[in-house]
Amino acid sequence: MKTLVAATHNPNKIKEFLSLLPDGIEVIPASQFNVPEPDETELTLEGNSNLKAEFVFSHTCLPSVADDTGLEVEALNGEPGVFSARYAGEPANNQNNIAKLLSTLADKPNRKARFRTIITYKTEAKTHQFEGIVNGEIALIPAGTNGFGYDSVFIPEDSSKTFAEMDLTEKNQFSHRARAMKKFLEFIKANP
Repeated sequence: MKTLVAATHNPNKIKEFLSLLPDGIEVIPASQFNVPEPDETELTLEGNSNLKAEFVFSHTCLPSVADDTGLEVEALNGEPGVFSARYAGEPANNQNNIAKLLSTLADKPNRKARFRTIITYKTEAKTHQFEGIVNGEIALIPAGTNGFGYDSVFIPEDSSKTFAEMDLTEKNQFSHRARAMKKFLEFIKANP
């Protein structure tokens, strides 16, 4: 059994991680080790993902996995990007972020966007990063009650549903996180 510490306190991310893992890999949330969440001070997804993995590894000395995800909207020059979780400012929450996004896009015909995830895997020996991208567009209004973040307004390519209208199994067929996780799992299978 391989044990990894997930550098997140977000139960939705843990749920997605667990749904993608094969037997033989155990993921323990950093909160079970009383590791606080670090401040995300980097200006890139790669930087924040690495910062979180390093932080958790330094507290647990166990192989750590972290991700950072951003919604990149073409008409907004890639915003909100690395600031996706705090796009509308404080209080940082999904409802405020979505409201700001839809308001900012109201007069823009181009609604193309992509979700990009960077997963960082940190061991004593080395650090590795894996990228997952899904292209799509921003819906005119939120739809669906599943998922989290911007899921209710993101429609992936080759679908007519938002992520929030999909169950987890269906979402994992398209998901940026699932695509990054697939690369990560292929790596740890080849490098046990």
